[in-house]
Amino acid sequence: MPPSLKHTALYDLHRELGARMVPFAGYELPVQYRGIREEHLHTRKHASLFDISHMGRFILMGKNAARALERLVPCRLEDLLPGRQRYTTFLNTHGGIIDDLIVTADGEALILVVNAARKDRDREFIEASIGDDIEIRESAEHSLIALQGPDAAAILGRLNNDCTELRFMQAKTVDILGIPCHVSRSGYTGEDGFEIAVPSTHVEFIARRLLDDERTRTAGLGARDTLRLEAGLCLYGHELNEDISPVEAGLKWIISEVRLATDPGFYGSDVIRRQLSEGTHRQRVGLLVEGRAPVRENTILVNMDGETAGRVTSGTYSPTLEKPIAMACIDSEYTQAGTRLHAIIRNRQHPVTVTKLPFVSRRYYHGPADSDHCIN
Repeated sequence: MPPSLKHTALYDLHRELGARMVPFAGYELPVQYRGIREEHLHTRKHASLFDISHMGRFILMGKNAARALERLVPCRLEDLLPGRQRYTTFLNTHGGIIDDLIVTADGEALILVVNAARKDRDREFIEASIGDDIEIRESAEHSLIALQGPDAAAILGRLNNDCTELRFMQAKTVDILGIPCHVSRSGYTGEDGFEIAVPSTHVEFIARRLLDDERTRTAGLGARDTLRLEAGLCLYGHELNEDISPVEAGLKWIISEVRLATDPGFYGSDVIRRQLSEGTHRQRVGLLVEGRAPVRENTILVNMDGETAGRVTSGTYSPTLEKPIAMACIDSEYTQAGTRLHAIIRNRQHPVTVTKLPFVSRRYYHGPADSDHCIN
């Protein structure tokens, strides 16, 4: 028999609100409530509440935790100020991506948020790589929720106005209705918003208070995926895997030039240096699809002569643009915006055009000019 699915602390609330539940990364999670398109558009216009408690959340303790973790990632962490976050990737020895993650400096600790399907692999990788003087523990007593959309700051500000002072990729611990919560101004939708770590014993209470605001509605995995694709954000197992480097994935901006110039090496650094110097034979791009039918993951792409040019990594129908969109990994000679290719669907060629990412402009809140942001 297959192993039983885990439930988050909000499972009963999901069922009460009529969610359609599906298996995902070992959990039973809501894929939609009222429909993906409606939930997607509501997020773009107002704000939606997502249960992301399936994500892994690790705490690294030790005075040399940042230095130890730097061996596994291509960015700098020792200069990360308290309350700041960086997006980065764990790398293997040949530069492939083991996982992507957010790192937050929290006093003497580092908080890591990793992908649900990779958290066991991540923990094994960290423990085998950083030494015995660094303590790692999973923050199992907390749940994670995300409030995303242009009204998110006003909604959360009604419960604690200190949250509205945060800028993109900043975090702090605040009291929300008397409950200590760790709040970051970040998310996976391309919209302004927050991710909130709440003690699991109180997360349903907090969720209901957020939903008391008429601007807030629930949204599931389906809308989260279409939103992140419109925003041109990678999904592990699609745009990212252990055979794709950050350079190939279009994530060169996470790689520290200072570290490449001065650091004796992080995992995969020799490969990364070579790719930055010589280029790569493949690259992640966006695709606009002609017609109404979306192209799905693993659809083969060909050039005008019918020769294989790459494959689709993610595809959907964009509720915002009202047309199909996709991301793909293609040969570098075809990555110029405007290049025409064909997707092979049921042995027929469907025209697609390479386009710059993102498909929909990201609306993160940066506040006053600040260079210490890590997602472009």
